[in-house]
Amino acid sequence: MELFFQTAGWIGTILCLVAYFLVSREYVTSKSRSYALMNLFGALGIGLNVFHHQAWPAVTLEVIWGAIAIFSLLIK
Repeated sequence: MELFFQTAGWIGTILCLVAYFLVSREYVTSKSRSYALMNLFGALGIGLNVFHHQAWPAVTLEVIWGAIAIFSLLIK
């Protein structure tokens, strides 16, 4: 089970970093659906990992990060 949480965390981290890179290089906009989805699934992956390790400040961050991504998807 540990491998699952580690993999989820790494995939989530990669997704968030790729999203940041793409928006920084202006390959996507901060309002694009793909940017919001990468942030949502990135937050989910990292959130699973930090929840498993009971890192509560990071869990809070990822819940808010995911909520912002969901809100962005809903207002499009």
